[in-house]
Order: sequence, then C-alpha cells, then structure tokens
Amino acid sequence: MTSQDFDSSNIKPIKPTATTTAPTDSRSPSSSKPKGDPTSALRHATTPAEIRTALAALHARESALATRLTTLMSSHQDVSRPLARLDNLRAGLGAQVIAARGISNGMLSGAAETAARLSGRVRALDLEKRRVEETLSVVEQVAELKACVAGVVGSMGAPQDWEAAAGYIARAARVPDDIVRGGFAAAVVPTVEVPDPPWVTLESARESLCSLFLREFKKAAAEGDEARVTRFFKLFPLIGRGDVGLDVYGQHVCQGVAGEARAVLKESAVTVGGQGRKDGLFYANALARLFDHIARIVESHSSLVERHYGTGKMVKVIERLQMEADVQGGIILDSWSDERTVDRRLTDVRSYPFSFLVQSFLPQQNRGFGGTPRVNSPAVGGGTTNTRNSEDEGVNMKEVAALLGEISVILGRWSLYSRFLAGKCKDPDSPDGAPLSMPDVLVKSNLSRKISAKLVGPYNELTLFYFRRSVEKAFQLDESPSGLSLNMNKPIESNPPFIVSAVDDVMYIVSTVILRQSISTSQRVVIDSVISTVSSVLGADFVGMIQRKMRYESFPKAAVQGNLPPEDKIISFIVLINSLDVANDYLARIVSNLLASPEHHTNGAASSHAPSLKDSFPFRNDAAEVTTRLRNLNTSFTSKTSELLNEGIKALFNQVVKPRLRPVLTDTFRDADYTLTEEELAELVELAAQNDQTEDDVLEQVPRRFEQGWDLLMKPIARLMTPRTFTTLLDMTADYLSRVLEKRVWSYAGGRTSPYGAIRMERDFSGIIGTISRGNYAVREMFGRTAQILMVANMEDEEWEELAGEGGDGSDGGMQWLLTEDERRRARSIVRT
Repeated sequence: MTSQDFDSSNIKPIKPTATTTAPTDSRSPSSSKPKGDPTSALRHATTPAEIRTALAALHARESALATRLTTLMSSHQDVSRPLARLDNLRAGLGAQVIAARGISNGMLSGAAETAARLSGRVRALDLEKRRVEETLSVVEQVAELKACVAGVVGSMGAPQDWEAAAGYIARAARVPDDIVRGGFAAAVVPTVEVPDPPWVTLESARESLCSLFLREFKKAAAEGDEARVTRFFKLFPLIGRGDVGLDVYGQHVCQGVAGEARAVLKESAVTVGGQGRKDGLFYANALARLFDHIARIVESHSSLVERHYGTGKMVKVIERLQMEADVQGGIILDSWSDERTVDRRLTDVRSYPFSFLVQSFLPQQNRGFGGTPRVNSPAVGGGTTNTRNSEDEGVNMKEVAALLGEISVILGRWSLYSRFLAGKCKDPDSPDGAPLSMPDVLVKSNLSRKISAKLVGPYNELTLFYFRRSVEKAFQLDESPSGLSLNMNKPIESNPPFIVSAVDDVMYIVSTVILRQSISTSQRVVIDSVISTVSSVLGADFVGMIQRKMRYESFPKAAVQGNLPPEDKIISFIVLINSLDVANDYLARIVSNLLASPEHHTNGAASSHAPSLKDSFPFRNDAAEVTTRLRNLNTSFTSKTSELLNEGIKALFNQVVKPRLRPVLTDTFRDADYTLTEEELAELVELAAQNDQTEDDVLEQVPRRFEQGWDLLMKPIARLMTPRTFTTLLDMTADYLSRVLEKRVWSYAGGRTSPYGAIRMERDFSGIIGTISRGNYAVREMFGRTAQILMVANMEDEEWEELAGEGGDGSDGGMQWLLTEDERRRARSIVRT
C-alpha cells in the first residue's frame, strides 16, 4: 500500500474524547490535532513527516490483518470436513422425512380417521348410558317414593302400624329433595286416594305422627310404661323429628331427677326432731345422690340415644338434665347455706381480731400484764366458769372444721360429676388419653355459678381463717420439750428431735388442709387459693412467731458482760433452731408425698385412697400447674426459714460457741513451747516422769487439752441440735478455727520455732484438726491452708529446692496449692536455721 492508494474519503472522522484530546498550545500548529488513530492522523496530517508516520501505522495494521486472515484460511480445511459430513447427513435425513410424510399421508391417515370416529361413538354411547342410568335412578327413586307414600297412608289408616309408617317416612327421606319436589314425581306419585303432591303428603304425615308420638310418649311416661316410652322414643328420628324426641325424652328423665331430689329433702323433713339436716354430711350426700342419679341416667340411656339418634346426640339430653340439676342442686345448696348459717360465719371470721398474733408483734413490755394469756388457762378463774365457746372469741373452730370438711366433700362430688359429664361430652374424634376440657353445659350452668359463689368463695375464706387461727392456737398452747440440759451427766427424758409442739400441730394442719380437703375437692381454683394461703401464713405467722421468740424471748445473751448466756436461754434458742429445720423437713415430705404417684406410697392402705394429682386434676394442664405451685410452696418456705436458720446458727456461734472457744484455745496452748530443741524437750520429759507423767502426756498435751475442751463445749450442743443444724454450726466453727490456727502458725514466722518444734506443731495441729473433723471429714478441707503451711515449714531442703525449681503455677508436684508462692517462702521462715 502506497500513498497513492490511500483515499482519505473512505475514512470517517472520530469524535474527540476527554482522553484523546490534547491541550491547546498556541505555539505549535499541530498541537490541536488528535493522536492515536492512523486514519485520523493521516487525515489531519499537514507535513510529510506526519504523513509518513500515519502510513507506517497503517502498514502495521495491514500486516496484523493479513496474519489473522492467513490463520483463518489455514483452519478452514479442518472445519470443511465436518461441514461436508453434516451436509451428507442432512441429505439423508431429508429423504427420511419425505418417506415418513408419504407413509403418514398414504397409510395412517385412514386409521387415524377411523380411530377418531370410533372414539366419538364410544363417548356418545357413554353419555347415552349415563343418561339412561340417571333416568333409571330417577324412575326407581320416584317408584320408591310412590311406594313410601302409599305405605305411609296405608299404615296410618286402619292398621295403625306406627312403626311401619315411620319406616316408610325414613325411606322416603333418603330420596333427594329435588326429586321429591320435581315435576316427574308430582305427575306420577299422586293417586286418586292420595291426590296431593308427595312432599305435602309426607310433611302432613310427619306432623301427624309427631303429634301422635308425643301424645303416646307422654301417656306412657305418665303411666310409667318404660317399654312404650322406649317404643315411641325410637320413632322420632325416623320421621325427622329427632330434636323433638330428645327434648321430650329429656323432660321425661328430668322427672326422675326432680323426684329423686324431692325424696332426699323429704327424708330430712321426717327426721326425728328435725335434726337430720344438721347431722354429718347430709347435704353433701343429698347432692351426691342427685349427681349419681343423673350419672346413672346418662350411663344407662346413652347407648339407646346414640343407637337411634346418632353419635353425640346424648349431649342434648345432658343439657336438659343439667337444667334440672341446676334447679334441684340450687335448692339443696340454698338450704345448706341457710341451715349452716354460712353468711354469719363468714362475718364472724372476717372480724376475728387474732389478738395473740397481733400482740406478738409488740415489744414484751407492751403486751399487757403478763403477756398474752394462754387459752383455757387454769390461772384465770379456774374450774368450769372459765370455759368459753371453743375459746375462740365467738368462733367455734370445731364447727368451722366441720363446715370445711362438708364443703370439700360437696366440691369433690361436683368434681366427679363434672369429670363424668366431660367424658360423655367429649368429641368422639378426639384421641384416647387426650386431656378433658370442661363442657359448655357445665361452664354456663347456674349450678356451676352457685357452687363458685356459695362453696368456693366461702371455702377459701374459711380455710384462711382456720389455718391462721390454728397457727395462733398452736403457739398459744406451745410447749417446749422438758428435761433438756447441757450437762452431759444428766439424761434427757424427751426424744429427738427437740422442737416446740407448735411445729407438729401446724404441720399436721398443713397436711390435713392440703391433702385431705383441698386436693380431694379436685378444684384448681380451690387448691390455688389454699396453697397461696398456706404459703403466706407459714411465711408471715409461723416463721414470724419463731423469729420473734428467737429475738425477744430466747436470744442467748449474757445477763452480765463477759459472762456466758443462761443455760435455759441457750436450750430454748437451740429448740427454736431445731423447730425451723424440722419444719422444713416436714413440709418437704408433705409436698413429696403429694407429688408421688400412688404406687410409690409405702403404705398400701394409703395408696388406695391417695390418687395421683393427674387423677385428681384431669382437665387440661391442671395437674402440672398444681405440681408447680406445690413445689413453689416448698421452695418459698425453705428460703424464708433458711435465712432465719442461718441467722440463728450464726447468733448461737457468736453468743455461745465463740466466747467459750477462746478459753479452750488459751488452755490448749498454755504450756506449748515450739522453740525447744529435741534435747530440751527430752529434759522436760524426764522432769515430767518424776511427777508420774509419761512421754505421751507431754507430747500429746496440746491435742488432748483441745479435745477435752472441745468435747465439753460441742457435745452438749450436738446432743440437742438436729444433725443438719449442728453440721452448719460445725462448719461455721471450723471456719473460725481455721483462721485462728492459721494466724497462730504465722505468728511463728521469722525463725521462732526449732526444727523439732515445727514437727511437734504440725502433729499438734493435725490432732486438733482431727478432733474438729471427727464424724465429718469434709471439715478438714477448711484447714487446708494451715496444713500446707506446716508441711512447707517441715520440708527438707532438698524437697524445698526441688519444689522451688518446679515453679509456682499452683499445682506443683500434683498438689493443688492453696498458698501463693510468697506465702510458701514465708512458711519456710518459720523454722530457724
């Protein structure tokens, strides 16, 4: 390519961009021309040099393009062979396509047309067959309808065969309504004898038969002919009047319920002296008989109703029965409430002052002359003139207890009745073992609301009064165990644990209130209220009374500074500590027995009368909620008593044990001299031998003196305290002694003991620790630091050097060190070198 072959007219100009546009320079005539594109540079060239540069660039581009074209041409031979093969295959496939089209057009088109024609004929035949079948079905149903109409009219005529008539109506009911009311039936079914349309005839027959059955049913019920009652009751669903049959049947069975209730109340009216209603559990038994009568009716009639009326239809009868139960049960409850004067008793218990509990909050000097008197005390008047109405300021506790027992029995009967009806009203599709739910027939019943108002509410109020008054009375009659002494030479007449009598009384009431009454009601709302009541009364009144006794009446404080507290105060304080500990144990066992399943009871007789919580509370998650509340009751009470227990044991240690430990330690180390060498100690042994003392008497005098003083101090206390409280006191004492002994060991730092004295010290301290931890090896762990100090002090130099070479990571030589590295070095300074 030459300059003559170049045609600038074929080159399109390129728009300058920000990256290709050079800055303008007025001093260079070509500074404003674009650069980079050879064609553009050639177009704007103005000098021979620029033209040659542009031509060189064009030549370079031409060479590149020629190289690429050569490469493509050389590869064309490799591609042409597969392309030729593809052309051959395409030619063969084209021939096959032409042949296939020929076969399709010449051979298969006729078969396809024949198949389509046959398929259409088959569909037409199927349609015709279906229409014929539908027509036959209509004809058969109309014929059945005509036969039923004729049968109904014939049976209701001279034969008066009511079962046959009802059966024909039931058969006619199976004919679709659109056919019954269709024009074909209206034209075919009517006859000269029965000119009306079939639906008119059938409806008229239903109404007539329904009225007849009602009349005959009521007549048979009035005459007490149960066979005829059952005969006509079975006919109502056949004529499509099942609701009427269930309603009239419910009225019939309700007559028996009303009669049973009237009979029960009539029995009380003829009781001699009119006292029958006041004796025992008359009203509870009356309601139980009412519920039992209804349950027998439901149980005996369920199969009959469901067989003839369908599954679940017994609920309709139960609703009618419950309406009667609302009336009759309400009458019994109203009579019970009036007879037992429940409202007056509630007024009395609400106004009860609880004088003893209230005055116990006051300081001792403000409680009046002589404090709050004990009830029925012979000191006031004596004889029979001091007798009061149950000594309860107008509230007879025996009558309250009897009333609570009666209410609990009634609620228990109501729970059994509710559980029975819940099972009968349960959805038939619900799986076996599914939790029961309270049926609406009971939730919305008047008797349920009346039971809540007249039984549940008063029961909760009376329970609160009864339990709180029982706690008050238990402390009024409280007695401490007699014959207790800190003198080991005096035998103890009472049996452990040594507690106040109020603990046994109160915990018996707790067990009775919760187990025998509240849980036996199987009422979740009752048990929730009772558990809350027990928790609050135990926490406020029971624990509060013991706390005030510990603080104001029995606190072991010395009358004169520096002396020991009086023995009677110490004993009384220990008894109160024991009482809290035993109360914890009692309540834990009560709750554990309540939560245990019947098969876990050791007493077979108790097992048969102690259903599990799941059996007592079968509705929804009631059993789980009650279980949680019982455990929370135990946890709450334990937390309150544990706090007071720890304070009491700490006070016992500070006021009794700690002051008496100081002289014991002083006497223990009175003659201990750990600066003596082995030779000097041998001389002391020789001198002691002259005074009839053996070597052991000299070498073992420190642990023996401590053991003697320790036993004199701790054994009398251990004899009176419960094992758990004494263990806590022992831990507290051991913790104090561990610090005292460690301080005494450190006092010898700085080379104040001889090597043999350090060995004696380790042996003496080991004996002291053994005495303290006797019977409770875990106490030795509290003296770990002291033992390690003495161990390090008595190490040989080689052992110490080996230990120091291992470092101080806290676990040298497989031992878990309680001492820091600095403390170990300090321990080495105890023995003088």
